Amino acid sequence: MNTNLRIAAIPLDIVRFDKQANLINVERALASLPAGTDIAVLPELFSTGFVNDATLMADAAESNTGLTMQTIASLAARYNLAIAGSFAAKTGHKIYNRGFFVEPSGDETFYDKHHLFCMSAEAKVFGHGGECVRPVRFRGWNVALIVCYDLRFPAWCRNRGNSYDLLLVPANWPSVRGYAWEHLLIARAIENQAVVVGANRGGSDDYGDYDGNSYIFDSNGRMVSYPLEDSQIILADVSLDDIARNRQKLPVAQDADDFDIKC
Repeated sequence: MNTNLRIAAIPLDIVRFDKQANLINVERALASLPAGTDIAVLPELFSTGFVNDATLMADAAESNTGLTMQTIASLAARYNLAIAGSFAAKTGHKIYNRGFFVEPSGDETFYDKHHLFCMSAEAKVFGHGGECVRPVRFRGWNVALIVCYDLRFPAWCRNRGNSYDLLLVPANWPSVRGYAWEHLLIARAIENQAVVVGANRGGSDDYGDYDGNSYIFDSNGRMVSYPLEDSQIILADVSLDDIARNRQKLPVAQDADDFDIKC
């Protein structure tokens, strides 16, 4: 069992609706990571970006077996790491902002974004995800995944029974709301006693600027990420033993309220 993980957050400057260019940029980023990296987290909708146009997003959406996920699975196997992010997914006649966690073994876990951003037309473009956050086991860690705006809802993210050790948050969160983004990540880390990775996109789009807003916080809410040399990629080396000590020293989970979320 790995007690330590090396995690990378890749703030991809997304090329609007150019999947090939974005996938090439992901491959370049992965090739630059140091040996022993366990998880790479891409931004929300990393292969297309987002526009308030249901027709355009529907045209760009793919199934779980389309080009985007085929390429991600191949890259995960090649670089022997798990890759997380989200993409525009099609199921039947509906499209979803679908989070993914793809392991080098080929195992895949999907999560459809539940909270759709009220200040855009996201709720008119995508369907609401109906599944609760369900952790997956990877290299000895319990890993949970949410997407961007889900971060604002602490009950949705609640780590009941310490069910996860690591929370991944792919996002397109503009710097105009950067203060909230950073401090919500810190809050989720502290209250859930878990490592939290905020993998924001880079560059800019119609909704704002994004550079310099990716973070990794430990289970005490302290920033532990550091930049990869000559890159905007950030890395962190995190320890499961540190989380266990924190939870043992301050066992807040045993005093948490018991509740159910309907999903």
